[in-house]
Amino acid sequence: MSKTEKPLLQAFKGIKNDSPPFWFMRQAGRYLPEYKELRKTTKGFLDFCYTPEKASEATLQPIKRFGMSGAIIFSDILVIPHALGMDVRFEENVGPLLTPVKTQAELDRLNADNLLSHLAPVYEALRLTRKALPENTTLIGFAGSPWTLACYIINGKGSRDFQDVRALATSDKAFFTNLLSLLCDAIAKHAIEQVKAGAEVIQLFDSWSGVLSQAQFQQWVIEPTRKIVSRIKAAHPDVPVIGFPRLAGCKVLDYVEQTGVDGVSIDGSVTLDWARDNLQKKVLVQGNLDPIVLTYDKPQMLEQAKKILESFSEGPFIFNLGHGVIPPTPIDHVQALCDLIRNHANR
Repeated sequence: MSKTEKPLLQAFKGIKNDSPPFWFMRQAGRYLPEYKELRKTTKGFLDFCYTPEKASEATLQPIKRFGMSGAIIFSDILVIPHALGMDVRFEENVGPLLTPVKTQAELDRLNADNLLSHLAPVYEALRLTRKALPENTTLIGFAGSPWTLACYIINGKGSRDFQDVRALATSDKAFFTNLLSLLCDAIAKHAIEQVKAGAEVIQLFDSWSGVLSQAQFQQWVIEPTRKIVSRIKAAHPDVPVIGFPRLAGCKVLDYVEQTGVDGVSIDGSVTLDWARDNLQKKVLVQGNLDPIVLTYDKPQMLEQAKKILESFSEGPFIFNLGHGVIPPTPIDHVQALCDLIRNHANR
């Protein structure tokens, strides 16, 4: 089967199949019993990401169980800071922890000289997965976007509003500009290399874009993303790029119009009607079921999913969640959602 015959790739061309293509963010992960067993065989999370055979197996697990249209490679957005030379670790029930970089002198100690060799296990996992996937399943690569990676690099951990990061970006513009430049280059190289290794779509995650004002969003989200998309398109013009400016609300329209993305993943910060009328005429829309509803209210989840399917049925669309699958999600809820999507007839 040729690349253009895959349902998920056809969606970017406006070609409809009997039912819409779908995949779920964090579809490979801690809600799956087979993933939990596989996770026990590795020392730490980064070791898991850097073991190609296990990363590939984790990627394939939800495809084998549920048959999604897309498989997103099992990795993490923080492999880029790690490859740049940062100390990155993951603590159970805490999340990622990094040694913060807040000055130009500290930034000067980071470099991208060994980026691709450091991330070679990710590319090998992509190659292994591409060979093992069903012929109609699309392989998705991904990277964190500059603003979101900068948040972790400067703050050293997650935050509700990243106030200190925004303050430093405003007070030391030279440092922050240099950091974004380093990240733009590293992200573009990582994305391009993922395509070489077999990725057919790239998704850019800007998980913390929702904390920014309109002016900050323009400067720190839209402009860096535009540069990265341009680099990817120069190397691989036919590979679709999906952007996910999480919790951006109506600012996502400027994002769509100015970054050059082929698709945009949306969450609950925009209404279905607004997204249909303002976004779907310009790009493919992906989203946006609430993962909390998926986990805790099966009847409501199915009703919400039906509304989403109906809202976007007349344009280019990929069904997804508004964020990632969370660990307590029951297997039967995910199965019911997959069955509903597969049985939904496109108009």
